[in-house]
Amino acid sequence: MTYDTLLTRAARRLQAAGSASPRLDAEVLMMHAASVARAWLYTWGDRELAGVPRARFEALVAARSLGHPVAYLIGEREFWGLRLRVDESTLIPRPDTECLVETLLAKMPPGPGRALDLGAGTGAIALALAAERPAWHVTGVDREVAAVAVAEDNARRLGIANTTFLVSDWFAALEGAIFDVIAANPPYIAEDDPHLGQGDVRFEPRSALVANDAGLADLRHLVAAARGHLMAGGWLVLEHGWEQASRVRDLLTRAGYEAVVSETDLGARERLTLGRAPVMQDGQHRPP
Repeated sequence: MTYDTLLTRAARRLQAAGSASPRLDAEVLMMHAASVARAWLYTWGDRELAGVPRARFEALVAARSLGHPVAYLIGEREFWGLRLRVDESTLIPRPDTECLVETLLAKMPPGPGRALDLGAGTGAIALALAAERPAWHVTGVDREVAAVAVAEDNARRLGIANTTFLVSDWFAALEGAIFDVIAANPPYIAEDDPHLGQGDVRFEPRSALVANDAGLADLRHLVAAARGHLMAGGWLVLEHGWEQASRVRDLLTRAGYEAVVSETDLGARERLTLGRAPVMQDGQHRPP
């Protein structure tokens, strides 16, 4: 059976299973199973595929038809132009989070500085920042040992040396550390949110998705705790749910942050909120 025939058949199966991008999913799984590029598929699709590659492809399609994320099936996902290893211990990096990277980079001048990524997972945010700002040192923390191992492996494979990844429950391992910018994409989904039963999130680590207090518990903690780790004038940038922007702005304002503002994601929804640690007249950090 030819590549084209197998792809067409797989796309139909994935469409029937509810995939939002059945042909693309089929092509990505084929490229992984047969170790070929997309251009090769388009050029030589009339060739036959048999043996181990075909069996591998059909097994991947079967798993995808059950809802397993493509990123987990092939073990990688591209983010900010970086090919990152992913596994079931980490969230799958999403394009909307690149908006968080863009917002952070606007607050990170080319000269030396220190950035912190809380809940680093694959290291996507930290590695994107470190790649764009080689004079900075970027620290990423995650409470899951397996996730930190994935982030360290990604940094090593990509040759991004200006990073450090630590096992830490938020700021627990960072006593006394001060940063110019702090970023977080924390759990912010409420326990009863119906989206938890849909799409890729069904297979992602629940601890990285769900927070108490209608999804606000971790955001509330980070807003309060970050003040003790931000230098004067430093920025805290938070990703959150699109219906939480006003609540997060209120949390930041009540905690004494200045210049609080929300920004939009690729779908023009308010998914990022940032605030600046205040500066006293003498230029010193104003305590929380």
